[in-house]
Amino acid sequence: MNTAPDLIVSQWFNSDAALSLDDLRGKVVVIEAFQMLCPGCILHGIPLAQSVQCAFPPEKLAVIGLHAVFEHHSAMTPTSLQAFLHEFRVTFPVGVDTAGPDAIPLTMAAYGLRGTPSLLLIDQNGNLRAHHFGQVSELLLGSQIGALLAGTETPRT
Repeated sequence: MNTAPDLIVSQWFNSDAALSLDDLRGKVVVIEAFQMLCPGCILHGIPLAQSVQCAFPPEKLAVIGLHAVFEHHSAMTPTSLQAFLHEFRVTFPVGVDTAGPDAIPLTMAAYGLRGTPSLLLIDQNGNLRAHHFGQVSELLLGSQIGALLAGTETPRT
């Protein structure tokens, strides 16, 4: 199994403190990588992450948003993101992926993400267990999370 790389975040929203995957050990972690100008993120990724946050107890599962900007940089500023999170009523913590030397942010590069929306599923021991690109089936994700919480099955990446 592969240990999930930690998040390389320049700023946090909806959180009183910086988050790290080490701090979340013992919980299943769902990371929703998105861009606020991405239609698939707005229609599918963010609502799915919000649903997961509401469906599972916070002592067993954490949902984190990762704003991974790889295009339209000048339009997707932290001020714009703050307004977006407020308007779309996003309640889970959101980290701004740190800009990389090229157009790809550092956490996005560390995970080899191909774009947004992307959903990462990390087990209680900090291992990356699933990596979804695009729209994710609620049924599939729910079964993968349930298996991790129960310790009964290895989700497929």
